[in-house]
Amino acid sequence: MALYFRKKLENKAEIAVWQVTETEEELLKLISVPSDELEEIMLFRSESQRRQKLAVRALLNEVFEDKMYLNHHDNGQPYLENCVTNISITHTEKYVAIIIHDEEDLGIDIESLDRDFSAVEKKALSEDEIDDLEKEKRNEQLAIYWCAKEAIFKRMSQNRVDFAEQIEVEKFNVRKEGELEATFIHKDEHEEEFELEYMIFDRHVLVWLVG
Repeated sequence: MALYFRKKLENKAEIAVWQVTETEEELLKLISVPSDELEEIMLFRSESQRRQKLAVRALLNEVFEDKMYLNHHDNGQPYLENCVTNISITHTEKYVAIIIHDEEDLGIDIESLDRDFSAVEKKALSEDEIDDLEKEKRNEQLAIYWCAKEAIFKRMSQNRVDFAEQIEVEKFNVRKEGELEATFIHKDEHEEEFELEYMIFDRHVLVWLVG
């Protein structure tokens, strides 16, 4: 078993992270998965993608006592067919993570800090956000910006969102753990404000929001 950590938040959400150390064969022995879902997973050509998908299933098996049936809406948002619990899922080559809550909408995203996030600056940040970047921790800041905007994007579950124009993240200082304030601007200019949390561990950034 490679459950990296699991914790309940004050707002009754729960986060669980799985470190993907197993081979594909080892994960298959760990999990109980419906045959149609397994068939979909095995269609991925990349072994890394298959391992990530299987690790998500291993994590679900760890968190839930009953067998869960995982499916996705047309927009890609995941849901549990046989459970009212809301879920958001994210994965990298090394870690997969979920956040669950019985009532609230959710969003979660994880990224490796070994990735170069310089392209994020051009395609996902506003001019104000670019001005707030610091030379010393630029890649970490960009990673947090990206994860925060991805988490909000998952929470909103809308198509064709302009990350630079529609999602604004307030200035922050990079810490090992922290909070973020952000605003989602709908196309009719209605605004929704969000509070997110993040943590940095093992060269990875994890950001989530509840509500």
